[in-house]
Amino acid sequence: MFPIRDSVPSKTFPVINTLIILINTAVFVYQWSLGPEVEVFFGAYGLIPGKFFNLIAYHPSDVVNIGMPFFTSMFMHGGLAHFFGNMWFLWIFGDNVEDRMGHGRYVIFYLLTGIGSAIAHIYFNQESSIPTVGASGAISGIMGAYLVLYPGGKVTTYIPPFFFVAVPAFVFLIFWMIFQTFQGIASLGIPSSTGGVAWWAHIGGFLLGAVLIFVFRKPEERKISGF
Repeated sequence: MFPIRDSVPSKTFPVINTLIILINTAVFVYQWSLGPEVEVFFGAYGLIPGKFFNLIAYHPSDVVNIGMPFFTSMFMHGGLAHFFGNMWFLWIFGDNVEDRMGHGRYVIFYLLTGIGSAIAHIYFNQESSIPTVGASGAISGIMGAYLVLYPGGKVTTYIPPFFFVAVPAFVFLIFWMIFQTFQGIASLGIPSSTGGVAWWAHIGGFLLGAVLIFVFRKPEERKISGF
């Protein structure tokens, strides 16, 4: 299932969402320019669970190298499909969530869900030496928020090989979450050194976003709804 568009119009221009996409694009173009040296770039700025826990154990005062990858890794991507897929999901769902939060809250929300998803990933992959990169954890948080805000919105979805169907947002997003959860549980039996998709980052980000939306919605909406 791949989303094509959603039915919910935005009342404001998604300034921050667009800026995030542009930053990710600039970083990806820079990565592309590095050629084979991109592996060194990933090693320096990607989030490596094993490296993180070694630094915590032996160099706890090195706060820059401990904390920096939680931010830098969420603006890096491993390839064209990874990059375009993430940016497309961000474009589809992010504008509406920003609309309901306001620009400033959306920045903080995006970073918090990205960091929270990274924590979920390293918890389940503590010995991995594979750099983790990508915006999908933060985007999963946006999808969790979208589920709370627009459960009845329609998402036009491509179902291979030939079908396009408009489904309620809660159907699309719950199905997506169930798939992530099954894959995450299955990954627990696979050695972390093999790499792959950061399923637990997706799960953690989604759940965190679904909770934090109650805090990050505009104050007037929280007052009306009782939150």
